[in-house]
Amino acid sequence: MKLAKVVGNIVSTIKTPSHQSKKLMVAIPVDASGKEIGEPIIAFDRFHAGVGDYVLLLEEGGSARDILEDPKGSFDAVIAGIVDRLE
Repeated sequence: MKLAKVVGNIVSTIKTPSHQSKKLMVAIPVDASGKEIGEPIIAFDRFHAGVGDYVLLLEEGGSARDILEDPKGSFDAVIAGIVDRLE
């Protein structure tokens, strides 16, 4: 699991069936102080994160399918939770 900051969202009018009705966000991994430390990642969001939110990012297909409740879906990364604050 990685700490990341949401920096944007993605709108797509054409998606594979497993991606229909699912929200896509762009998040950049950050360190504990909030400094960007990696490349942007596209992740599915089930927890209603918004731009500027710090989130827990999970990059593992099986766990992503569990969180999105779609055992046959084609998922790589998912927002697993929203961080209230960094200390």
